[in-house]
Amino acid sequence: MTQQATDFTLDTAAELAELEHGAIEGRSPWYLAWRRLRRNYVALASLVVFLLIVAACVAAPWYANNVAKTGPSSTHLTDKITVDGKQVDVISPGGTEPDPETGQLVIKAVEVLGPQLWKADGKYVLGADTLGRDIAVRVLYGGRNSLKIGIGSALICTFLATLLALIAGYFGGWSDWLITRVFDLIAALPVILLGIALGAALAINGFHQGPINIESGSLWIPTLIISVILVAYVGRPLRGQILSLREKEFIEASISQGSGPFRVMIGELLPNIASTILVFFTLIIANNILVEAALSFLGAGVQPPEPSWGTLISEGQERIRTAPWLTIVPGTAIVLTVVALNIFGDGLRDALDPRAKVRIEH
Repeated sequence: MTQQATDFTLDTAAELAELEHGAIEGRSPWYLAWRRLRRNYVALASLVVFLLIVAACVAAPWYANNVAKTGPSSTHLTDKITVDGKQVDVISPGGTEPDPETGQLVIKAVEVLGPQLWKADGKYVLGADTLGRDIAVRVLYGGRNSLKIGIGSALICTFLATLLALIAGYFGGWSDWLITRVFDLIAALPVILLGIALGAALAINGFHQGPINIESGSLWIPTLIISVILVAYVGRPLRGQILSLREKEFIEASISQGSGPFRVMIGELLPNIASTILVFFTLIIANNILVEAALSFLGAGVQPPEPSWGTLISEGQERIRTAPWLTIVPGTAIVLTVVALNIFGDGLRDALDPRAKVRIEH
């Protein structure tokens, strides 16, 4: 028991009392989950990495105005900057020049400024793109857009999935059949192909139905698309859990005491699936960021000139050999964010329910 109590799981209040050499006290499941989570140093380190990325992206306007002194869409095709006391072109003029050996004119390739770290007083730390735009500024602003879409779509997706799962799981009958068929239809279609179809249809004219008017190029378009195409992957497992809880004695007792459907769903069912919803929300953010990057890379997500990590990779793929930083930098940002969120999500799942096996698969 001593070895088990010193383990980070701490499944019961009795084990916690033994570890702290005190009397057994009633502990809430959330407190025990926090005790387990804070002993998972890998998960906490991943959370810190994610929060640092979020903080850096939030500080993008400050960095652009006070350090780089340029905006995310500002071009500098003919500008020069001082590097190590020398004037250097942001974009080389190209053209022709005589060959030193033969004297014949040869075409000089256009070159973009590479990463300067801190050589140019904070400007072009990660280099420039083919239009002379500061990559560091665009990566930070692109991260803001990617995080907005990832977190926003995760909120909408989780809310819709929870609402539909509660209705289907509690009422059953025709409502359960209809919602389940909608989930099956969405899940039967490949996520990326469905996203491309919806994104391409809305990217040109936007969405204008009744009081809803979303202009083309708005971040709401990829946010809503991702929310819809992934709702089934959260809703179906939640529905299954609610169906199981629906048959429990405490639900029957609540109904027998006169509780209506709304009170049972909000007061009884929702608190019992809250931990699962929290885990799904954490994991779905990482999944949505990947989907957004894929859609933006294929031209069906964030539309230029708005940057996102996916669009930055798409813009840099043509110069992957001569200017690899154009794709490596935003790609690294995506990897760090998604890995950090997945590791933290796994740790959160283990802390809330060490015996659960929650996965998002599609």
